[in-house]
Amino acid sequence: MSTVNHNLNNNPVGFFDSGVGGLSVYSRFKKLLPNENTLYYGDLANLPYGNKSKAELIGFARNILDFYKAKNVKAVVIACNTSSAQAYETVKNEYDFQIFPIIQSCAEIIAEQSCGNIGVFATEATVNSHAYAKELTKYNPGLEIFEIACPNWVSFVESGSINSNYAFEDIKSHMQAMLSFNPQKIILGCTHYPYLINILKKFAPAEKFIDPAEIFAEYIKNHIDLNCTDSPGNEAIYVSASPESFKEHSKIFYNVKECCLLPKIEHSRS
Repeated sequence: MSTVNHNLNNNPVGFFDSGVGGLSVYSRFKKLLPNENTLYYGDLANLPYGNKSKAELIGFARNILDFYKAKNVKAVVIACNTSSAQAYETVKNEYDFQIFPIIQSCAEIIAEQSCGNIGVFATEATVNSHAYAKELTKYNPGLEIFEIACPNWVSFVESGSINSNYAFEDIKSHMQAMLSFNPQKIILGCTHYPYLINILKKFAPAEKFIDPAEIFAEYIKNHIDLNCTDSPGNEAIYVSASPESFKEHSKIFYNVKECCLLPKIEHSRS
C-alpha cells in the first residue's frame, strides 16, 4: 500500500450504492476523515442491484458518475460490491477523477491473511462475475474460494425485516452451506451484509467474518488527495426513491439527518 497522498483538494468525495449498504463504508470514512466534503447517492429506485444485468449495472454506474462529474468531485467510491464486480472495469478510464472500487481495493489485503480457504457471501451478480475469486487469487494463487449468492439479504436490510423468522431461516440455510466448506474466513461481499452480523454470528464466531468496509475506508484514506481545511466537512445525501425508508434503515451504521430525493437517473448511453 502506498503512503498518504499529501496533495490538497477540497472538492467532495462521492459515494454510491443501491441503498443503505454503502453507508457501512461511508460512516467509517467519515470517522477517519471528518474534514472531507462528501456526497452519497443511494439508488433505491433500481434496488436491488444483485439481480440486474451487466449492461444495466454499467448504465447505472455511468449515470451516477456523470451526476458526480457535474458536482465536481475529486473521487468516487463505489461502495457496492456488485457495481465493483460488474461495472468498474468498463467505466474506470472514462472519468478524470479517482474511482475506488471496493473489491479491487481490498483484495490484496484480504489475500495476505493466513488462510487456505475463504468463503464469500455476495449478490447473484457478484457471484456470477467471480470477481472476488479472480482478485484474491491474483495475490494468493493458492487460495480456495467458495462463493454463495444470497439473493434475499439486501431486501431484508432495505425492508427492515432483519429480525423476521423468514430472514433467520434464510440466513441459517446459507450459513449451513457455507460452513460445510469449512472456511477459515468468510467475506461479507455486499455492503448490506454487515447489517446482518448479529444473526450471522449465531452460527460462527464474529472474528470469522471479514467486513471489507473496514479495510476499504483505510485504503481510501491512504490513496486520496486530502482536504486542507481543519473544519468538519459538508455532506449531502441523495436518494432516487424512498427517502424516509432510507433514513429509517440507515440507523444501524449512520444517522442520516437529511436526504434529498432526486428524479431517477435514467440510462442515457450505452
